Amino acid sequence: MDVLHNLAFGFGHALTVENLLYCAVGCVVGTLVGLLPGLGPLATISLLLPLTYSIPATGALIMLAGIYYGAQYGDSVSAITMRIPHASSIVACIDGYQMTLKGKTGLALFTAGVSSFIGGTVAIVVLAWLAPLLGHVALLFGPADYCALMLFGFLCVSFVTTGSLLNGFSMCLVGVLLGQIGTDVETGLERFTFGLPALADGVSLVSVALGCFGIAEITKNLDAKDERTPFNGRINLIPTWPEFKRIIPSALRGSVVGSLLGIIPGGGPVIAQFAAYGIEKKFSKFRDEIGAGAIEGVAGQAAADEAAARTSFIPLMSIGIPENPVMALMMAAFILKGVQPGPNMIANHPDLFWGLVASMWIGNCFLLILNVPLVRFWLSVFKVPYNVLFPSILFFCCVGTFSVNNNLNDIMITASFGLIGYVMMRLELDPAPLMLGFILGPMLEEYFRRAMLISGGSLKTFILEPISASLLGLTALIVVAQIVLSLRKRPDGLRRGMA
Repeated sequence: MDVLHNLAFGFGHALTVENLLYCAVGCVVGTLVGLLPGLGPLATISLLLPLTYSIPATGALIMLAGIYYGAQYGDSVSAITMRIPHASSIVACIDGYQMTLKGKTGLALFTAGVSSFIGGTVAIVVLAWLAPLLGHVALLFGPADYCALMLFGFLCVSFVTTGSLLNGFSMCLVGVLLGQIGTDVETGLERFTFGLPALADGVSLVSVALGCFGIAEITKNLDAKDERTPFNGRINLIPTWPEFKRIIPSALRGSVVGSLLGIIPGGGPVIAQFAAYGIEKKFSKFRDEIGAGAIEGVAGQAAADEAAARTSFIPLMSIGIPENPVMALMMAAFILKGVQPGPNMIANHPDLFWGLVASMWIGNCFLLILNVPLVRFWLSVFKVPYNVLFPSILFFCCVGTFSVNNNLNDIMITASFGLIGYVMMRLELDPAPLMLGFILGPMLEEYFRRAMLISGGSLKTFILEPISASLLGLTALIVVAQIVLSLRKRPDGLRRGMA
């Protein structure tokens, strides 16, 4: 009953005209972002982050959240119709595109839209029920426990985003070091500024985000010189009753898988879609058809994708730890609005928390309308040439950076990070862990200092605290397992080389 009461309270805030408008804008922009090649929620949220300064906290966060989960809807449209995947719609290319080749584009898009709606609805229930419980558990965490939790999060996100534990964790450490640039609050000493006054206050979060994701992504797309052909096929969105009955079981299974995996650090939509697809191949009544254009292959992954996008907010809002790079940017948005995510957020800002949760279901309804009846309109977006699109994006990058501090130096710093981000992409180094380290680095330092003060400077506190010791043990276990796996693969590679 408490959850129902809290949701009613949240709908009271989410259903204001202003917040409904922000929710609608976020869903429309998110859908557009999901459709367009070369953009994604990470780059778009970084672009719009400085523009939210003049927007009330609840409205700004509702809009940014709508962009994130709205992009999951749009991703599937481009993957199904033209086989243009984003990270969270790779699996949709398999059966979705096969259905397009068979002339069943409308059925595939209807399946993806309805399944995403089911997945989002299930995940919102999980979010409303589990986030407050997890917040109570988080109150048991001390400074040493938070340090261990951040290290564990670094490890999980590093491995998932890059595929290489060493590369990903190294990028996290670089991000942590970048977060130390500026004047130390405790001692008043300047660190890593190289005598440059522009760095005395540190590097702006907006500069790093816009540079590493916005400008770097544009540069990479211009370098690729890919040409896209607009989709011109027929779309019939009305399925038969037997086809509709095949959607529901797969969507429910995918919803459960996505809701659970969205909570795990390093999880999220990318992992959830593969897990849901694997479960469908194992348990579906039509598993023999999966891979050749089966409805279940689209329904399960679409529901898991959307569910994981919603439940990714649980660790952020209840513990204060972002579990993927997009959530790290969302955390930055919370902090910029004067809201500290964590166990006290629900008590200190109940209107914002429950308003955001309620707005997700409202956004779910908006997205169902946008991506099923209006899908023909959205497909015309593919006709926008990229040489028309990218100058406007660069313009917003410069305006957004300058608007934070009204300082031209910030534009130069953003351009520098754009070059750094592009070089990292060419070297196949994902900048996402760097962004996570940059945001969490100052928090890690603060909690480490607190732990040292409480323990009198003894590192034994990380082992003596049960939660910290468990997390560090789990971190060490993952590292050892990864080393063992890499050593096992090495002799095989040597034998192939000798042959």
